[in-house]
Amino acid sequence: MNIEQARFNMIEQQIRPWDVLDTDVLDALQVVKREKFVPAAHKNLAFVDTEIPLGGGEFMFTPKLEARILQELQLKKHENVLEIGTGSGYLAALLAHRGRHVTTVEISPELKAQAEKNLAEAGVTNVTVEQGNGAQGWAQGAPFDVIVISASVPVLPEALLKQVKVGGRIFAIVGEAPVMSAHIITRTGEAGYDTVKVFETNVKPLQSAVTPSHFTF
Repeated sequence: MNIEQARFNMIEQQIRPWDVLDTDVLDALQVVKREKFVPAAHKNLAFVDTEIPLGGGEFMFTPKLEARILQELQLKKHENVLEIGTGSGYLAALLAHRGRHVTTVEISPELKAQAEKNLAEAGVTNVTVEQGNGAQGWAQGAPFDVIVISASVPVLPEALLKQVKVGGRIFAIVGEAPVMSAHIITRTGEAGYDTVKVFETNVKPLQSAVTPSHFTF
């Protein structure tokens, strides 16, 4: 397989048609090598429009979903990011390419170890992988400029709302299968939040309990 041709085809045939046109995002997809984060058994799926199994019931998002998240967040170079659910480490690497530093929390020790290995081999130095249950966020390092939940949640945890800075953004896929909506929630003040629904999707739920939130869309 010609890897660069496959990457080009992924961008042109999957990602651009899904309205991802931000040149900085498209550049990141060229620079951060997705194939380095795909399990060896599934290397042939690295550029395919499908979720890739990581073990333990977890999956990599489709390429177009990763790209769309990056575009919607409009990360800036000075911003610190919290990611809930590390998986393979690929989305963390994309976020790190755009932002200052990424703290990513993974509940599975095996996936944490694999993600750290993937990130190191890809030369990504501004990501810290923590092991733990991030369903209620991660107080260490809070507040963050940006929070990304790399799975779906039935409701948005209240704790996360408190862990993003005023002016910061949260990306969350909220709902239950088969109907889920991706939202960007911007904190506008101490108690103010502005929510924009950006697209509909259907992804696996976060592998940990989430207490219901009183936050409504």
